[in-house]
Amino acid sequence: MAQIYIAFVDTPGIFATIIRHVLKQKYIHVALSLDPALEETYSIGRRHPAVPLIAGFTREKKKKIVKAFPDADYLICRMDCSAEQKAILEHTLREAMNHRFHYHYAILGLPFILWNRPFYQRNHYTCSSYLAKILEEAGICKWEKHFSLVTPKDFYEYPKKRKIFEGTLAEFLAQNPQEEPENVSVWNLPGLHTPTWERVL
Repeated sequence: MAQIYIAFVDTPGIFATIIRHVLKQKYIHVALSLDPALEETYSIGRRHPAVPLIAGFTREKKKKIVKAFPDADYLICRMDCSAEQKAILEHTLREAMNHRFHYHYAILGLPFILWNRPFYQRNHYTCSSYLAKILEEAGICKWEKHFSLVTPKDFYEYPKKRKIFEGTLAEFLAQNPQEEPENVSVWNLPGLHTPTWERVL
C-alpha cells in the first residue's frame, strides 16, 4: 500500500475571498504531494505566492509560501493507493513539470462551475479540476461529475481520506524542519519516511 497527500489551503486575497464565498468553505486551494512532509507538492496555482494573476502548473515551495502568508491555514489529508497508481501519478507530474508553462489557470471555466456545466479548454485547469483529472486517470478517485466541475469542497468531502494535520503552515514547518531540495524530484529520492508528527487529529 502506498499513500498520497492532499493539502487544503486557506488562501488569502480578494480573488480567494470571492471563491470562498461561492464555495462556502474555508479551504479553497488544493495541492497534491507524494510525501507527508510536502517536500514535493504540485498544483495548478500561483507561480509566485504573492502574485495571484500569474498561475499555472507549479511546484509549491513551503518557505516562499510561509514568507508571503505566515498565517495561512493548512489541512493535510492522507489517501491510500497502490504502488502502481502512485507510479502513474509520478509519471504524470514529471511530464507536467517538464511542460509546466503549457498549463494555465482556467479562468474562463469558473462561471461554468456555477452553472454546473462542464467546460474544458485545453491545458487550462483550476487547482481542483487538475487533481480530479489525474487522480481519476490513476484510478485513485472516482467522481460523479466531469472533472472540470470538481471543486476543493468535493475533495474536502471525499470520504476516502484521513486528516493528519491542521494548523498554520508556520506550525507545520516548525514540526518539519526539512530543507526543500531545489533540483531533486521525489521519484529520485532513495526513500521517504513518515515523520514523527504524523498522527490522526
